Amino acid sequence: MIHLSQFDPEAYAIAQAELERQRNTLELIASENHASAAVLEANASALSDKYAEGYPHKRYYNGCENADRAELLAIDRAKAIFGAEHANVQPHCGTSANIACYMAALGARDKIMGMDLAHGGHLSHGLPINYSGMYYDVTSYTVNTSTERLDMDEIRDLAKRAKPKLIIAGASAYSRTIDFAAFAQIAHEIGAFLLADIAHIAGLVVGKVHPSPVPHADFVTTTTHKTLRGPRGALILCREAWAKKVDSAVFPGLQGGPFMHSILAKAVAFAEAAKPEFAVYAAQIVANARELAAAMTEKGWRVVTGGTDNHMFLIDLRSRKAELTGREAAHWLSNAGIIANKNKIPFDPRPPAQTSGLRFGTPATTSRGMQQAQMRQIAQWIDDILSHDGDEAITTRIAGQVRELGQQFPVPNQE
Repeated sequence: MIHLSQFDPEAYAIAQAELERQRNTLELIASENHASAAVLEANASALSDKYAEGYPHKRYYNGCENADRAELLAIDRAKAIFGAEHANVQPHCGTSANIACYMAALGARDKIMGMDLAHGGHLSHGLPINYSGMYYDVTSYTVNTSTERLDMDEIRDLAKRAKPKLIIAGASAYSRTIDFAAFAQIAHEIGAFLLADIAHIAGLVVGKVHPSPVPHADFVTTTTHKTLRGPRGALILCREAWAKKVDSAVFPGLQGGPFMHSILAKAVAFAEAAKPEFAVYAAQIVANARELAAAMTEKGWRVVTGGTDNHMFLIDLRSRKAELTGREAAHWLSNAGIIANKNKIPFDPRPPAQTSGLRFGTPATTSRGMQQAQMRQIAQWIDDILSHDGDEAITTRIAGQVRELGQQFPVPNQE
């Protein structure tokens, strides 16, 4: 960053401070990861300067020949790694991708059915204060009271009563395998479309440690960061029959000029995901999450659903400390360089600003090369901090140990 450092030392200092933060902390937020140096380089390329409204060979501006090459490369690679008929690589974020699918399939005030945010869904699946909740008639399904898992019989009964035009399968805080085939069967029974939002698990799908929704869903959306380990952005996959409507919904329906530098970076990430070692990485993510969850269980912290099948899990803080909130716990851990997030758990009596739960994920630590032994150590640190109410001396000691572990396992793009 020699040019940045010389022209704008203040901005350079911020960028360097973030590098140091990443080096000296452990990222356990389930939706975050470390992109490779190649992805970051593509994301900082000269394509950032180019407007390319429209689609390959159908642009509104001239000079788009390299933009066309970049987008076609990303499209071909996305279709290949997911086995999809059509891909749109232009969406700027996961919510935009979801909204584009809604626009393609629905009319104003049509009925949709998605997972309740408080039970692990996403705000774009029908939260009242989100676009999806404001402009569509929403029915939300929840997890089972006893198992804290999706009960497909309960969801089928609700779908038959509500008769939504579109069902959304996917989550942002659900630790078990999602049965996309069962969701598709329910959608077929009631004549609904199915959208699978795999923003969190896309990398696991590509790595074949989670079933793919592509054979079952009319639409599949995902972000391109998280477990897919690409740049921040999103992707829509669909059957060829929906291609024209989806593309029109993205542009000109929702967006103007696509971020061509990000699209090139997506293409790089898709190439990385196609390599055999990515499947090894995806399997290690799950192994690490299971190890971390098991270690927390052994220390008396209740893991929601009793474990995990994917990259993340929630703990119920009330199982050890009735008065401890997720907000306070996440703050204590952050002081030691362990970055997690407060999260509501199913049937949580506390508001979103407090919560009774914490969410942990292993994509980023796995990208640094950490395995089960390191997960055991991290669990011990988490337990020490939470058990001693964020004691300053203990927190300071652990912060130093966290930095030492970070030195042993460098962030991939900073080696």
